[in-house]
Amino acid sequence: MAYISDEQFDYFFGEGFAHTAWRLESRQGYASDRQAPGFQRWVCGEDPQTDPQRPWCRNITTQVAAGKRVERVRIADDPLTDGQAYLLAVGWANVQAGEDIRHLQRATAQQLELPDRDFWLFDSASLLEMRFDTEDNYLGAELIEDLSAVLEACRIRDRAWKYAIPRAEFADEVPSQE
Repeated sequence: MAYISDEQFDYFFGEGFAHTAWRLESRQGYASDRQAPGFQRWVCGEDPQTDPQRPWCRNITTQVAAGKRVERVRIADDPLTDGQAYLLAVGWANVQAGEDIRHLQRATAQQLELPDRDFWLFDSASLLEMRFDTEDNYLGAELIEDLSAVLEACRIRDRAWKYAIPRAEFADEVPSQE
């Protein structure tokens, strides 16, 4: 398995897509979040101080202004794990930047036979499989060029998107998490 470089990864979020970037997030949490100062503040009941001007959000604003869509579905456990609750709490900044984040209960995801994996799908043509170790540390992204794998990712996207609910609506269902 060969991972793409950080430069190649970044390319996909700018010139690397013309219309849509879509992500499935199925993990219960991410080590990078747990290691961030904002997560530690949030765990202590403080404001995680999410930066709506961080590079990711600035890029999303640029891409959306150019007529592109950036969307993701986050699989959520019931009750939410700390990692999922944290992402729900700080997700407002991504949404404010123009990203459409939706949530789907894990029970529904299982009924829909969605996989337990994370990936980005660009323009229904390019697939980046996100790889993690057993401790939720990000290892890298693998560019998958097999057309049948890309087609299956499109099917997964379509099933997930149909049943996922917008972040704000989901947050209203779990008001203690906001």
